[in-house]
Amino acid sequence: MVRRNILAVLFLLGLAGWVSMAHAQLGMLSKDGRIELTREWTGERFEDGRPKVSDALLEDLKTVDAEQAWEVLKDHGYNNQFESGWHVINPGERLVGRVVTAVFVPLRPDVNAVINERGRQEHRVGPQNSWPIDLLQPNDVLVVDLFGKIKDGTFAGDNLATSIFTKSHTGLIVDGAVRDETGILRIQGMRVFARGVDPSVLRDAMLMGINVPIRIGRVTVMPGDVVLSDPEGLTFIPPSLVQEVVEKSQLTRLRDEWGHLMLREGKYTPGEIDGKWSSEMIDQFNHWLAHKGSKIRMNVH
Repeated sequence: MVRRNILAVLFLLGLAGWVSMAHAQLGMLSKDGRIELTREWTGERFEDGRPKVSDALLEDLKTVDAEQAWEVLKDHGYNNQFESGWHVINPGERLVGRVVTAVFVPLRPDVNAVINERGRQEHRVGPQNSWPIDLLQPNDVLVVDLFGKIKDGTFAGDNLATSIFTKSHTGLIVDGAVRDETGILRIQGMRVFARGVDPSVLRDAMLMGINVPIRIGRVTVMPGDVVLSDPEGLTFIPPSLVQEVVEKSQLTRLRDEWGHLMLREGKYTPGEIDGKWSSEMIDQFNHWLAHKGSKIRMNVH
């Protein structure tokens, strides 16, 4: 488990040049460092530099599934953006939101003492697992790298989960565990993705960074990414690609709707619908789109 976080810790240490000592926070990037690492995003940002994808785009994403997002991501060379294998609490409506990251590592007393001292200097209140929660805003999703720890790796119970949902109105993702599932189930609308559930409390772990690059399974997750859940798992989308994912998924759904209609009417064979469409098929599809009042059009090959 220690090995899972070695690269993350080394990366944080290597970013020391991006930390402003005038506004230093342990294990945190400066605003300039966060902007540099997400420089492909050219839109609005939060005060700390985290990309701020619009609420309207987040709403549009709720109809996108993993396969549709994957098509766009792989076309841009993002081959490691999906993670499955979750224990899901309160499944139902999809979890969509802007990522706030937190990373924990196994406890080391001397380092932990410095972290707690820095927390007091920054006027942080409560245990370390409450610190990232204090930063949450509406439509944020807290994503926690707890190095897969289950026993003694419970990031939140029903109290912290209530705080998370009150601030974000979304949910929690933790590569670790949660406790008090019965209590969390009572928080209507609170979606939780965890590796497991355990009655123990969080111990022998320390907070090493907030809003820094983290690892969730095979995914490198950045602050400001947009996370999207569907029945298959979680997809983490770079903010600069959210618009394209939304637009192409809308076209894909309309293609499927028209294709199913043509199959039911017997106008085309499954091979024709699943294969490369002819110019005649594209013209008919675009005519159908116009009749529906859609502004989307498919280009002729």
